[in-house]
Amino acid sequence: MTREALTRLAREESGRIIALLASRFGLDAADEAVQDALVEALNWASVPDNPAAWLHTVARNRAIDRIRREQAALRRTRDAADLAVLTPESHDPFGDTGEEEVDAVVELGRVGDERLRLILLCCRPALAAEAQVALTLRLVCGLTTDEIAAALLVPEPTVARRIVRAKRKIRDARIPLSVPENLGERLDVVLGVVYLVFNEGYLSRGRRSGARVDLVDEALRLTLAVLAEVPGDPEIEGLLALELYAKSRLATRFSSGILVLLEDQDRTRWDLALIEEANLILDAAMRRLAPGRFQLQAVIARYHANARTYADTDWTAIAAVYARLADIDPSPVVALNRAVAVAMADGPRAGLALLDGIRGLESYHLWWATQGELLARAGEQRAAIAAFGRARELATNPAELAHLQRRLDEVRASGRMDE
Repeated sequence: MTREALTRLAREESGRIIALLASRFGLDAADEAVQDALVEALNWASVPDNPAAWLHTVARNRAIDRIRREQAALRRTRDAADLAVLTPESHDPFGDTGEEEVDAVVELGRVGDERLRLILLCCRPALAAEAQVALTLRLVCGLTTDEIAAALLVPEPTVARRIVRAKRKIRDARIPLSVPENLGERLDVVLGVVYLVFNEGYLSRGRRSGARVDLVDEALRLTLAVLAEVPGDPEIEGLLALELYAKSRLATRFSSGILVLLEDQDRTRWDLALIEEANLILDAAMRRLAPGRFQLQAVIARYHANARTYADTDWTAIAAVYARLADIDPSPVVALNRAVAVAMADGPRAGLALLDGIRGLESYHLWWATQGELLARAGEQRAAIAAFGRARELATNPAELAHLQRRLDEVRASGRMDE
């Protein structure tokens, strides 16, 4: 089996299989068993008719083998201790250990979707929020450590440490994984995870493709599953509308392996049915009068999706929504997107002024790409070339790399023409 095929199998099936095994064996044991099975899959001379079923069977057997080895080792240790310190009358190597058994999974609520169930298990309040997100993206969603790091804008070793520490804390502290009776108590983290999965699908940080439709579709499916558990929640509806708006133009975002910017996309190819569906869902959410970050992002997406030409885009309104979003979510990425909207509404200099005040994105390729675009529009070709060059050094997605190279070439050619 090739490594590419193995990676695809891991992405598509590992989270579901971990979900199935975690309730019986615990999260740590389930994850290790699946990883062992994937390693064994590398030795396949031919691919089985049902790779997912094979992976589940082997992983289950590996988990059972591990438990049997641990139990055998524990019995040997107890026997040795009993022989050394206990009297014959008190010797009972198979008696009560005096330790309270802790169930691997505590079912306070019932969730039918296995992958959503595992997301809820990983989003354990006893873990720090950033650890919950990293652990879930890795175990449930199949993202690699570098993809998670890119999504969270943190160094890759930081992500690896978060995952290891989270698994160790669950194991050592014997924290039971639980499905809450009220999903609302974990809703913010769950929606954040699903949103990051969608973003990775919409514009992959990997090195093989521009977009990953499988992740886009999985995020949509998970959002619908969450909405089925918490019907009428406006933020879930907002996220669903946002995803539908984005998916409506997915077919126009790449051409010949190069990223196509919004202003250059063929809007006649946008999926109007998805846009109309998103409009109805967002209208319902906004009528509940409880705006949140996903609803506001969906409002911004609606302005783009319903503009029949690029010139029709209401950038002033979009900039105003971004300002409101920044009050709810004062992240540097929101500030970056607001700077773009302000630049489109009030000119590149206004956007550049906002960019100069953003901190924490020095290693983020889109900050440099935005800087290059606005500098080029402001007529500062030399500075724009430097910014585009830095963006290209930091980018990993092949479609983005091709786009950045094209913009570099265009700005260089423009600079020569002006000499």
